[in-house]
Amino acid sequence: MFKQLLQDILTSYNDNPTIEKIKGKNPINKVSVIEMIDKLQALTFPGYFGQRRLNQDTLEYSVGELLEDLAYDLKKQVHRALYPEDGSEGAADHEAESITFNFLSKIAGIRRVLATDVEAFYDGDPAAYNNDEIILSYPGFYALTVNRLAHELYLMGVPMIPRMMTEHAHSLTGIDINPGATIGHHFFMDHGTGIVIGETTIIGDYVKIYQGVTLGALSTRGGQSLKGKKRHPTIEDRVTIYSGASILGGDTIIGEGVVIGSNAFIISSVQENTKVSIKSPNLRFIRNNREAAHELDEEDNWFYMI
Repeated sequence: MFKQLLQDILTSYNDNPTIEKIKGKNPINKVSVIEMIDKLQALTFPGYFGQRRLNQDTLEYSVGELLEDLAYDLKKQVHRALYPEDGSEGAADHEAESITFNFLSKIAGIRRVLATDVEAFYDGDPAAYNNDEIILSYPGFYALTVNRLAHELYLMGVPMIPRMMTEHAHSLTGIDINPGATIGHHFFMDHGTGIVIGETTIIGDYVKIYQGVTLGALSTRGGQSLKGKKRHPTIEDRVTIYSGASILGGDTIIGEGVVIGSNAFIISSVQENTKVSIKSPNLRFIRNNREAAHELDEEDNWFYMI
């Protein structure tokens, strides 16, 4: 019985080759990618993450060791991403090394932008105790950190790894930001759960969005023919988008200073300094098989119109 079970599974490998990687020489190691996220987090926020306690006497050595370790791991995974079927060295190895160095050279700049994000999170959330709480515990800030790192690899043309990074953050936070999305400084996601930001989204500076917001495409029925096209909206500076709003389409531009109310569904551009809201829905109540409209009354709290 066991032998037959084994044979059935082995046969399925031959019958369904699109979901097996047996012959691949260089598959990306997902565990290594997740470990690199942790190392990048320790490198980006020294003293907050990592096993070692840092001080000025050991800082240069500790950071240098972390940087060297990260460079070694990243180069290996970038090589595998670029040349999954090629285990050779030479030019491929040189390209992976160049991308790794260029990416790590972006860390200082990424840190400067993340410092503005911490400021935006703190200024935007009265519940924030201090910056430490934001860096150590806010899921929105974690998802944003991973996205800013992954975005640089995306811009360098590294396949798969950026998406693996942001999907790991997605799995931990419930916040789905494609690594292709371009996000300006002082960005704030309040609560964050359920936010979706598509690949070709462009977000300006000082933008604030709340939980459940979707910045998506109008339709993806075109499949791969849509690759490389602008499918997601542009959000200009100082826009606020409240919970549950959906803004869709590559031609949709939300102008500077716009405020989008909760649950709005927008598929066309909105001029700057506009407030957008939807009418309050009518509530229906069924009690004893009778339908009633519902209004709040100051005296008895509930007023029914039959």
